[in-house]
Amino acid sequence: MELAKAHLDIGLYTNNKDAMLDFWQREIGLAYDHLGKLGGGIHQHRHFLGDGPNGPILKINHARDPLENGFPSGISTLLLARKDLSSPSTLSDPEGNRICLVPVGYQGITDTAVEIKTPDLDQFQRFYGNILNLAPLTTENGPAFQCGKTVILGREDKSQPLSGHHVANGYRYLTVQIQDADQEHAHVLSEGGAEGMAPKTLGTTVRYSFVRDFDGNWLELSQRASLTGDDFS
Repeated sequence: MELAKAHLDIGLYTNNKDAMLDFWQREIGLAYDHLGKLGGGIHQHRHFLGDGPNGPILKINHARDPLENGFPSGISTLLLARKDLSSPSTLSDPEGNRICLVPVGYQGITDTAVEIKTPDLDQFQRFYGNILNLAPLTTENGPAFQCGKTVILGREDKSQPLSGHHVANGYRYLTVQIQDADQEHAHVLSEGGAEGMAPKTLGTTVRYSFVRDFDGNWLELSQRASLTGDDFS
């Protein structure tokens, strides 16, 4: 997979905009990027997780209509490395999404990480290692993979259900910025991954699609013009 940005982004959905923005901006200290209108009454409030415009992004998607409380995704925790910490500190936002602030270097994390619960670690490793071809990491708590500067941590949980639709409350999807969304989408499907949404183009901004891992978690494959230099006009 040819990355166009050395970080994963993470997307969550909420009906509780004001409380969520206040928490992430005041308690976690994230800087606001910009507002994107996704259609269907959904506004995306983008925040920098680090490294400015070319770094990882938290996408707080505020939905006008009530969201379903469907089966939770396997994306259980967002981990952020902080230079001023000597030990991990765990918090939850107003809707219960888990954040862990960790010292730089904790479990190999120098920037950001996401923890994914899975009932089958072999399937987790097959998808992120063999299909996405991400570099493996050795941690004391289980298998992990490096996607640019972002670490993906696998945690076995036999009770974790198949993830529901990505438009629902909580952490719902990851975004990887790549050079060719169509090519990577076709590759994932050919290797046994499931389709979440076929590739489409949004204005002149981005060509993107969604695929799902073997536990149903959603991964957005994004070919963003500002990163790749493509012309979608």
